[in-house]
Amino acid sequence: MIDITRPVKLKRAGAWRTYTGGSLIDKLHGKENTPDTNFPEEWIMSTVAARNSGREHIVEGLSMVEGTETSLAQLIDENPEEILGKKHYAKYGNKLGVLVKLIDSAERLTIQVHPTREKARELFDSQFGKTECWHILGGREVNGEKPCIYFGFKEGITREHWKAVFDRQDIPEMLNCLHRFEVKPGDTFLIEGGIPHAIGAGCFLVEIQEPTDYTVRTERVTPAGLQVADFMCHQGLGFDRMFDCFDYISYSRDDVRKRWYKKPVGKTLIGYEDTEMFRLELVQLSASGQAAATELIEPGSTFSGIYILEGEGVLDGVPVKAGSQFFIPACCKPFRIEGNIKYIRYYGPKEE
Repeated sequence: MIDITRPVKLKRAGAWRTYTGGSLIDKLHGKENTPDTNFPEEWIMSTVAARNSGREHIVEGLSMVEGTETSLAQLIDENPEEILGKKHYAKYGNKLGVLVKLIDSAERLTIQVHPTREKARELFDSQFGKTECWHILGGREVNGEKPCIYFGFKEGITREHWKAVFDRQDIPEMLNCLHRFEVKPGDTFLIEGGIPHAIGAGCFLVEIQEPTDYTVRTERVTPAGLQVADFMCHQGLGFDRMFDCFDYISYSRDDVRKRWYKKPVGKTLIGYEDTEMFRLELVQLSASGQAAATELIEPGSTFSGIYILEGEGVLDGVPVKAGSQFFIPACCKPFRIEGNIKYIRYYGPKEE
C-alpha cells in the first residue's frame, strides 16, 4: 500500500528521441564517462508516454513508484481529488497538467514547434498544448561550438517563405530564420506554444512543460543523419496543415529577450505571473559549520514534485542524493528536507 500522506519516491524514467545525448544526465546520477545515446532525456513526474514512430509498442517516459509496479498515473487514478487537490481536480480532472524533463543534447535538436492550447484543442482534440520553459543547468562545447538555442522568427519571416524553405529542406536558411542565443548556467527562457525553436548541441537543462508530446518538426533528417518519419514531422496533421501550428509574428532579437528571457525572483525561476500553466523553483540548502541545513515543506492545497540536482541529504527520513525525485501529493503531511543540497520544486497549472 502506497502512503499518499508522505512524499512518494519515483524511479528514473527515460524516453527514446530522434537526437543523441544523455551523458551529463548519467553523470548527475553518479555514472562517469558513459556514451551519448538516443535516450537524452529523463522524464520526471510523468503521466505521459512518449510518442515515437515505430516504437508505439514500447511504453517510455512514464514515472513509476519506486519499489513497485505502480505508475504515477495509476496512483493518481485511485485517489485523484486527494492527490491532486480539490481545485485542480475540479478544473482538470485526473490530469497533472504538467511534465518535467532533464535534457542533455549532444547534437542540435531538429527545428520544431508545439501547439498552443487553442491549437491543440483544434488540431489534436487535446486539453493541453505544449508551452514550455528551459532553465539551463550546464553544458559542454560540441565541435568547438558553445551551447546555444535557436528561438523565434526573425523579422519578415512569412508562412509562405517558411513553407518554401521546408519544401526544399534548406536547413542553413531554416536556422537563419531564427534568432540564435548562446546560453549559460542560470539562464531561463519561456517558450510559448507556436514559437519555433531548437535546443543547440551541448545544452544541459531542465524543462517544464504542458503534458503532451505534440512536436511538429521541420527537418526531414536530424543533424546526425537520422531519417525523421513523416508522422514525426507533422504529427498526423499532414505537410500542409502542420504549418498552422506556427506563430508568424516576427520579433527583433531584443523583443525576444524582453518577452521570454526570465530573471529569477527569489527562488522562483518561472511563476504564475509568467504563465498559468506551471511554476518552477530552485532551492539551495547550505549549512555553516557541521550542522546540515533544514527546511520544513508545507505541501499546500495542490501537488508538486522535488528533484535533487546536487549534494546529499535526507527527505522525510529517506536518504537522497543527486537524481532522487519525489512526487508530493496535495494530501501529504508536512515533512523536512535537510542536507547540503540543491533541488528544484515544480508545480502544475495555477489553481484559479
